[in-house]
Amino acid sequence: MVTIEELKKAVNSLSLNEYLQFRDWFLDHDWEQWDSQIKADSESGKLDFLVNEAMEEKDRNQLKDL
Repeated sequence: MVTIEELKKAVNSLSLNEYLQFRDWFLDHDWEQWDSQIKADSESGKLDFLVNEAMEEKDRNQLKDL
C-alpha cells in the first residue's frame, strides 16, 4: 500500500505535463466518486427531504424563480 507521503513525493516529482494529466484524471475521478455517492444517497432515500421541502414550498407558492 502506498502512503500519502509517498503519493505527495510522486506528484511533486512529475513534470508539468504529467502533473496536468494527473490533475485532470484526479478531478474526473473525484467527480465520479461524488456522482456515485449522490446516486446512492438518492436511491436510498437520503435526499427525499429535499424533494419534500421543495414540494412544500411549491404548495405554499413560495418558490422563487432563478
